Amino acid sequence: MVEQLLLALQVAFVVLLYLFIWRVVRTASRDLAVGQESMILTPVRPARPRPARPMGRLVVVESPELESGSSLEISRELLAGRDVSSDVRLPADGYASGRHARFVRSEEADLVEDLNSTNGTFVNDQRLEGNRPLRDGDLITLGQTQLRYEDGA
Repeated sequence: MVEQLLLALQVAFVVLLYLFIWRVVRTASRDLAVGQESMILTPVRPARPRPARPMGRLVVVESPELESGSSLEISRELLAGRDVSSDVRLPADGYASGRHARFVRSEEADLVEDLNSTNGTFVNDQRLEGNRPLRDGDLITLGQTQLRYEDGA
């Protein structure tokens, strides 16, 4: 009796195993057929290039070093400070740090970032923490130097 029960269980196991394999093969073949059709979809349209954002610029309002009314375009990253390697050099400004601030052009907006300067960077008389986007007319103070941002639009 036990031998017959074991034989029945073995036969049932083999039948279930074949059913499982048949089901896996059927599902895989259906997925392959759908996968081939999905390759023939509408072509992807290339993204439209965004129009170039006009270049912003910094206009010198007051400075012991820079000429009032002169301007600097933010076409890339600009470093400001007393350091010789700075793009906006302020060696005569005793309140400016060696690497005081940096101005960065991005796709959305121009940014100003304080580089842990001793006396801080101010935007519209508010001390800057980290970085922030610039808006047309913002007044940036680095030591004794004041710059006005113009967005170029």
